[in-house]
Amino acid sequence: MTLIPLISAIMTAPEATTAPAGAAVPLPRNSYGSDARHHPVAALFAVGLPAALVVAVALSPMIIEMAPKSKPMTGTLVELQKPIDPPPPKQADDVEPTPRTASTPDVVVPVFPTTPLTEPWADTGPSIPDVGPVDPGPPARAADPPTIPKLVLAQLDQRYADLFQPDYPARAQREGIEGVAVVRVLIGTDGRVKAVELISADDPAFFEATKRRALAKWRFKPATRGGVAEESWKEMRVRFEIKNA
Repeated sequence: MTLIPLISAIMTAPEATTAPAGAAVPLPRNSYGSDARHHPVAALFAVGLPAALVVAVALSPMIIEMAPKSKPMTGTLVELQKPIDPPPPKQADDVEPTPRTASTPDVVVPVFPTTPLTEPWADTGPSIPDVGPVDPGPPARAADPPTIPKLVLAQLDQRYADLFQPDYPARAQREGIEGVAVVRVLIGTDGRVKAVELISADDPAFFEATKRRALAKWRFKPATRGGVAEESWKEMRVRFEIKNA
């Protein structure tokens, strides 16, 4: 039921009465103002009810029933096959355990069967045939040691032979002393005398005269080994004699 017919029925409910002009119109007993007392509650109800109806009428067009926007879903019903249950595992036949006796020992079966040994045994390895004695032949000759080149001794250089004889010591010459001086000289690779050592002398003056002459004037062909010159020691004998003029 809408609000507009309801408002129309309320407005038309009281009956209109007409009265002659100038005559007092009698009011019903249950109407407002029929008695001399005021009824504020009735007055408030009489004024507020029409106002509420007017507001309800004004708001009635705004009440709209919204139709659902969602559309019904359509589809195809697909029936899934029920998975087949796997067969239950096959139960092994019940095997009754073999009763054990106290005298039966446990025997362990080896992974690889072996043969029990009745005698001591050792691995001798592969057999080697006996080929008999072998003649080693004559003994090997020892290798010859490397040959060392022969040393060629130093020799007096004949180009300087006139410079070999030392000066005669003056004192020995005045006294008429003659004799021999034996010395040992070190000859360098250049043929010169590098050192003089005394072996024997009849007079000390003879050794001093020989030493001075050897270091200053003596020349030699140096010793060689395999064609290569090398230092060497050489013993020399010098004779001092007074010659008559």
